[in-house]
Amino acid sequence: MRAEYISRVNRVIDYIDANLATELSLNELANVACFSPYHFHRILRVMMGEPLNQYIQRIRVEKAATMLIDNPSKTITDIALECGFSGSANFARTFRNIYRMSASQWRSSGYYEFSRNRKQNIKNSQPFSNICKDYIVSSFYIDPTTKYLSWRISMKEKSEVKVEIREMPEFHVAYVRHIGPYKGDVQLFENLFARLLGWAGPRGLLRFPETRVLSVYHDVPCITDEHRLRTSACITVPDYTAVEGEVGKMNIPGGKYAVARFEIKSDEFENAWNMLFGGWLPESGFQPDDRPCYDISLNDHREHPQNKHTVDICLPVKPL
Repeated sequence: MRAEYISRVNRVIDYIDANLATELSLNELANVACFSPYHFHRILRVMMGEPLNQYIQRIRVEKAATMLIDNPSKTITDIALECGFSGSANFARTFRNIYRMSASQWRSSGYYEFSRNRKQNIKNSQPFSNICKDYIVSSFYIDPTTKYLSWRISMKEKSEVKVEIREMPEFHVAYVRHIGPYKGDVQLFENLFARLLGWAGPRGLLRFPETRVLSVYHDVPCITDEHRLRTSACITVPDYTAVEGEVGKMNIPGGKYAVARFEIKSDEFENAWNMLFGGWLPESGFQPDDRPCYDISLNDHREHPQNKHTVDICLPVKPL
């Protein structure tokens, strides 16, 4: 029974993400969850740990906070409207209540102060100008084999990594979702994928190498409290696949992505993401786009040593 409740709540979470700019009434979301509005509100509050309206407001503000940093040329009013606020005054009041500063202060320097106060990794709390000093990024070139726009990036005492701009396809995925801390928690990801693959195997959905294995990250760790971070362990499935219980289904949009291949240990994922965001991105002429970040596992466990991962880290981008 609990798995069915998780399934319905996950459907609502996905629906909110896809329709954040709209009004999102209680009746509308209760209908998505197939609960009465009265019971749905109480169920969501218990399972999510916060009331529905508070959850929607938090997701909207956190998305706006990310967009303020990632889209410096976009006006604050435009960002407020894209994130579902009725106007700039309502957004300004809500933003200040949560972050204790104005949106313009956040955009100029407040993000780094907020990150520092969250006691995140120092690379997340210093300006890009300082982060970039840790990396060497080559001038871009056209790879003669793949024809992709490419860079090479290296860090002190680290091997060189290639970054390419690719048109990635849309992925239809089945997922098992986790809400809470995940940094460095190898056992957590092993458990998520074990549950997902245990569901997919008997249904004939594991068709390697065609089947892709992905981890999707829905939130920004420096902005969202770690106890509310959402991540989804995913495998690609046919679009018509039926899901049930804790296994949900969603589409990951295709489009232009910066793709970097890493061979790393389980505790090096954060450094790899920092390398892409803090080293490559400011030198690239691109900015993050409003689509999910994810990584694709390329491991063949018959050939790879334990605790060693080959992954394509995929960052959605658009021209600066």
